[in-house]
Amino acid sequence: MATAASASAAVPSTTTSVRVPLWAWALLGFAVFALYFVSQENGALLSSPAAQMLHELTHDARHALGVPCH
Repeated sequence: MATAASASAAVPSTTTSVRVPLWAWALLGFAVFALYFVSQENGALLSSPAAQMLHELTHDARHALGVPCH
């Protein structure tokens, strides 16, 4: 029968850290940026002609994701 002292001795007392590669952070940043443009950009960051073109390019993707754009 195991005792509480022997059970706690089996668990290492040091913690390990997880290192996330730089490319994973860059991919996450790009994904958040792309999601913003597909779902929210309506001319807040871009000029009017560029925003209109971006809206038309992402129009179907917005509706497919369930994001209203009208």
